[in-house]
Amino acid sequence: MRMTKKEALELLQNEDLNVLGRMAFAKKQELHPKKITTFVVDRNINYTNICWVNCDFCAFYRHSKDSDAYILSFEQIGKKIEELLEIGGTQILFQGGVHPKLKIEWYEDLVEWIATNYPQITIHGFSAIEIEYIAKISKLSFKEVLLRLKAKGLFSIPGAGAEILSDRVRDIIAPHKLSAKDWILVHQNAHEVGIKSTATMMFGSIESDEEIIEHLDLIRELQDKTGGFRAFIMWSFQPSNTKLKERFPNLHKTSSNRYLRILAISRLYLDNFPNIQSSWVTQGSYIGQLALLFGANDLGSTMMEENVVAAAGVENQMNQIEMIELIRNIGENPAKRDTSYNILEKF
Repeated sequence: MRMTKKEALELLQNEDLNVLGRMAFAKKQELHPKKITTFVVDRNINYTNICWVNCDFCAFYRHSKDSDAYILSFEQIGKKIEELLEIGGTQILFQGGVHPKLKIEWYEDLVEWIATNYPQITIHGFSAIEIEYIAKISKLSFKEVLLRLKAKGLFSIPGAGAEILSDRVRDIIAPHKLSAKDWILVHQNAHEVGIKSTATMMFGSIESDEEIIEHLDLIRELQDKTGGFRAFIMWSFQPSNTKLKERFPNLHKTSSNRYLRILAISRLYLDNFPNIQSSWVTQGSYIGQLALLFGANDLGSTMMEENVVAAAGVENQMNQIEMIELIRNIGENPAKRDTSYNILEKF
């Protein structure tokens, strides 16, 4: 029998953490019996930090007149990709602020330039809020934007911008961001035109337990329809340097216990998601490793460059050798993957 929202809420609120971990680990083993834990070598390239959305939980964005505002040139982006290729990277996580003036043609030129000059690199880029705004400023539908970018070489889109898929929460922490319904719609459209994506969740701000479960239910429902999500990634809100912390001084960084509890519930509830990723970037390497015993089967990215979380005062780093050791130390088999979760190399 499939887990219900009521059952998931009961487990989240009342079950012993160790019991939850055993349940989630058993589910992971059922889905991944060969005990292979994967990771990807990539680079997070933020092509601009200029953004009009002004989310209170974000410490990264700038306005165009700020002295440290930027848009990377194609040449600067190319240099970053070349540095990634030198260490065996295969993917760029490509996203930026929601720039108020960049239309579809700029994005088409950018994607085509990368695909032409670096065909060996997969572009995992442009979150739902970016797609939504490109559509708005260019007077296009979501599907038209996605089709035009796919034609130029866009392969995959990330799940960023989901935060919590509750309009009550979104109206407080990011009132200018697209609605929960539109986030789902962008990803549905992507799946329908053959662009796979990931689903994400940022917890630890002002959401309730019920809203966390509702978030999981919404993405499970879409996955039932399309099968287009490759993976689920969750991370905790990082309050430092954010306006949300100023508005809600009692907000503090979420505990590791809470992270592992929600991760385990996610593995149990998202029975149609093949992969769950550990968030070592926000949790640190050892909780990232422990997450592999609470349902995660992927350690995520070596993250050659990370700017958004770092802007909130959290900087965790890990290289390929460290990832391999962390995976081996819990008795699992490390493997490097690509964006599609194809195994490229076993260690």
